Amino acid sequence: MNDIDRRLMQPTLTGKTVELQPLQREHAQGLLDAAAEGQLWNMKLTVVPGAGTVDGYIATALEGRAAGTVMPFVIVRRDTGALVGSTRFWKIDRVNRKLEIGHTWLGESVQRSAVNTEAKYLLLCHAFETMQCVRVQFTTDELNEKSRAAILRIGAKQEGVVRHERIMPDGRKRNSVRFSIIDEEWSEVKAMLEAKLAR
Repeated sequence: MNDIDRRLMQPTLTGKTVELQPLQREHAQGLLDAAAEGQLWNMKLTVVPGAGTVDGYIATALEGRAAGTVMPFVIVRRDTGALVGSTRFWKIDRVNRKLEIGHTWLGESVQRSAVNTEAKYLLLCHAFETMQCVRVQFTTDELNEKSRAAILRIGAKQEGVVRHERIMPDGRKRNSVRFSIIDEEWSEVKAMLEAKLAR
C-alpha cells in the first residue's frame, strides 16, 4: 500500500445503535434532511450545513481526508438507516499521535440520546486503540453550555479557554473551551462509557 492509499483509508465504525460511515458527496441530501430537524443551519454556536453551504462543507471535509488530516463521518441509525448527523476526526497529527473530535452535530430527535454517547465511544476506541493516540481533544464555543456539559459527561477534562480562537460565519470572534482525554485516562473513560451504554 502506498502513502496516498494509506492516507485515504477511513474505516466504518459500527456499534449497536449507530454506524459511523465515511462521508461522501452523495450524503448531501441526508445531511440536509437531518439538519432540517430544528433548522440547525441557523444555529449561532456551531456550523451546520444548509442548502447553500452543504457542497462546500463536504468538499472541505474531503480535501482534509485527501490531505490525511481529517476523517469525516456521517452518523447513521442502524435500526432505520437514517442519517442523523455528522462528526469527524480532524487536526490529525500522526507524528505526535493526537487528534481532535469535532464538527459534531445531531438532528433534533436524537439529541441527548444514546446516539451521541455511542458515536463518541466508537471514535475514542478507534483513536486510542487503533490509531494509538496519546491525546484526543475537543473544542467548543464558550457560549455553548450544552456542548460543554456533554463533553464533560463523556469523561473529558477541561483544560482552559482559548481566546478569539476562531471567527464564526456571522463575524463573531469566538472564545473556545478546550477539553482532552489522554491515553492514561482511556481505560477508566472507556469503562464509564460502556456502563452508560449498557443502561
